[in-house]
Amino acid sequence: MRVLVVGNGGREHALSLALHRSESTSAVFATRPNAGMATIAEPVDLAPTDVSSIVAACPQLGIDLVVVGPEAPLVAGLTDRLADVGIPALGPSAAAAQLEGSKRFAKDIMRDAGIPTADYGAFQTAESAKAFVRDHGAGMVVKADGLAAGKGVLVCDTVAETLAAIDHVLSDRTFGDAGAEIIVEERLTGPELSVIALVDGETVAAFPASRDHKRAFDGDEGPNTGGMGAFSPVPQIDDALMQQTIEQVLKPTAKTLGNKGIPYQGFLYAGLMLTPDGIRVLEFNCRMGDPECQPLLARLTSDAGSLFYATATGRLAEQNITFDDRSSVCVVLTSGGYPGPYTKGMPITGLDAAGALEHVEVIHAGTRQEGGKIVTNGGRVLGVTALGDTIQAATRRAYAAADQIHFEGVQMRRDIAASVL
Repeated sequence: MRVLVVGNGGREHALSLALHRSESTSAVFATRPNAGMATIAEPVDLAPTDVSSIVAACPQLGIDLVVVGPEAPLVAGLTDRLADVGIPALGPSAAAAQLEGSKRFAKDIMRDAGIPTADYGAFQTAESAKAFVRDHGAGMVVKADGLAAGKGVLVCDTVAETLAAIDHVLSDRTFGDAGAEIIVEERLTGPELSVIALVDGETVAAFPASRDHKRAFDGDEGPNTGGMGAFSPVPQIDDALMQQTIEQVLKPTAKTLGNKGIPYQGFLYAGLMLTPDGIRVLEFNCRMGDPECQPLLARLTSDAGSLFYATATGRLAEQNITFDDRSSVCVVLTSGGYPGPYTKGMPITGLDAAGALEHVEVIHAGTRQEGGKIVTNGGRVLGVTALGDTIQAATRRAYAAADQIHFEGVQMRRDIAASVL
């Protein structure tokens, strides 16, 4: 099977590695691959968002399956266009991808499916949103309705902060058209985690729980980022709580969408919070998480190509999804200044030494080849991922490998997985 991976970040490198190891996959292709992906995937010089060109290129390359990494091509209808030419794709239709593309759509689906989530209101004017906040009399969460590259959520401590956030998103249009409508919801408390599953319309096959670290600095301080590290499993999620999540969140979501004539197929990501009142859904994403993808795929022992193809063709029930019992930890190395302004083109050393350590994979995100060297090419540069018999062992191994890698301005959090150590 010849597989095209759309995207070129850390998630897509992890997906490419899983497919490269797959006995069912004969060749992996990737759109403008980063330096790590380029060692295992044949390059396709197309932007991940160039839907028409990707669709036209697939028959010429003999592609049997397309695996879509980022959300933007999904929301733009890439899988719909591929279906028109008979090419299976792992990822939801544009209609189903509204689950991530519109937070109002997602909250309405949760309401209709009876899924536990925060109380909310949807608003297009600042006045009505502010009245909702004043009625609640507490700090709330303000979310831009549309895609905002993971930055469109503002968590506020007070009523005054919430009112200012409404102006910031809705009136000032800080996030552009993504903020033409906003969701204002109650602020929940408790530890967060992610449960990601493959869904083929009806069958749901869940990965183990994982936890991402969004804040830039140790102790969950500093601005939100795309993710500074992740680990799996999450000790707070036992088998009973995982089954509850599948039965009360993932399956009802797929069923409700199907009943609305919008069958869901692909990765379904549920961002959850363990509140004193039980599990609550914070958000849905319509693709694999990044960096959650790295530790999760490090633990996957099923054939990724067969699993992904079965999901894309409605035969997931025929598959047996299995995982390594060991723990996995991913530590993200970023450019200096990230998530603010940063410089690209810094030479990276120590990659071979880090990758040579036992049970370690160095996942590339923002890298490129330049003059025979690998240099930085983004905010999140690398995701050093390690397996271990315990979370502690995996964490030690990941940091030992990360410390082998150097580039000017390198940053990393030193407390990934500390919440469960």
